[in-house]
Amino acid sequence: MDFHLGFLVLCSVLVLASGNSRNLPIVSFEEGYSHLFGDDNLMVLRDGKSVHLSLDERTGSGFVSQDVYLHGFFSASIKLPGDYTAGVVVAFYMSNGDMYEKNHDELDFEFLGNIRGKDWRIQTNVYGNGSTSTGREERYGLWFDPSEDFHHYSILWTENQIIFYVDNVPIREIKRTEAMGGDFPSKPMTLYATIWDGSDWATNGGRYRVNYKYAPYIAEFSNFVLHGCAANPIEPSSKCDHASNSDSIPTGITSEQRTKMESFRTKHMQYSYCYDKNRYKIPPPECVIDPQEAKQLRGFDPVTFGGVRRHHGKRHHRSRSSTAI
Repeated sequence: MDFHLGFLVLCSVLVLASGNSRNLPIVSFEEGYSHLFGDDNLMVLRDGKSVHLSLDERTGSGFVSQDVYLHGFFSASIKLPGDYTAGVVVAFYMSNGDMYEKNHDELDFEFLGNIRGKDWRIQTNVYGNGSTSTGREERYGLWFDPSEDFHHYSILWTENQIIFYVDNVPIREIKRTEAMGGDFPSKPMTLYATIWDGSDWATNGGRYRVNYKYAPYIAEFSNFVLHGCAANPIEPSSKCDHASNSDSIPTGITSEQRTKMESFRTKHMQYSYCYDKNRYKIPPPECVIDPQEAKQLRGFDPVTFGGVRRHHGKRHHRSRSSTAI
C-alpha cells in the first residue's frame, strides 16, 4: 500500500458514519500486513485474506500493518480459541511504541481467555503520550461466545474521538477533552495483531495460567479493513492533516447507536478505570461518574477484574523470542 491508496480509502462517508465495515474495501493479508513474529505459528490461508495465529509452548505469533496511519477506521473479523483458554491473550491494537518509546500512544482490543465454562472477556485500553500509568482501561463480557464464530471488532480514530465497535455496535466512546490534555492519542500508529501468554495477569490476576496441554491455541483473522490515512512516520503531518480534518472521517454516534451502546455497557461492562478506587483516590479528570454505573460495577472486585497489564505497548518485542512468552 502507498500514500495514494491510504488516502483514497477515506471516501466512504455514509458507511463509515454507521460504524459498518461490511462495505469498506477489504485488503488481503499481503496487501496490508507483514509477518511480525512466531515463524510458522502464523499461517496465511490459501484465499490470502485469512490468517491463523497460534500460541504453543515455543512461541506466540503476530502480524503488523505495512503502513503507519494517522486516523481512520480499522477492523477485522476474529474467531478466538475455544475450550480452556486461561492466560491466553489475543490482541488487535494500534501502537507507535517502536517510534516513541517514552511517550507512545496505543488503542487496544485485548481478548482475555478463561477457564473451561467461563467466558472470554474484552479489555479496551487508551494510552496517549505514554500515559500507561493512568491506563484508561475498561473490561466487558460479551453477548455471544467469540470462539464459536467470527465477529467484527473495529476502531474508529479521529482527531477528536475514538470509538470501539463490536459487530458494528459501539461499546466505548472517548472524546478529546481539555482534561485529557496530551493524553489523547495523536501521533501516527501501526496496527498489530498478536496471540501470547499472559499467564501472569490475564485470568483472575494470574491465578489461572496457560495450560499447554490444550495447545495450540489458534486465533483466526479475516476481513481486514485498513481505512485510514497512510502517514509518513518521518513527516507525519505532511499528508494526513487535511484528511483528518475533512468530512471523510465522521464524528458522533447516532441516537440508535447510542441506545445500543448504553444497553451494552449496562449489561456487560465489568470494570472501568474511572471507578477503581484502589488505583485512584480521585478519578482522573476526564471521568464523569455515573451513580448507576458505579452501583453496577460494585459487584466486581477491582483487584481481580481490574488487574490490568500496564506498559504492554512493546509486548510484540518481547514475543519475538523463540521460547514461550
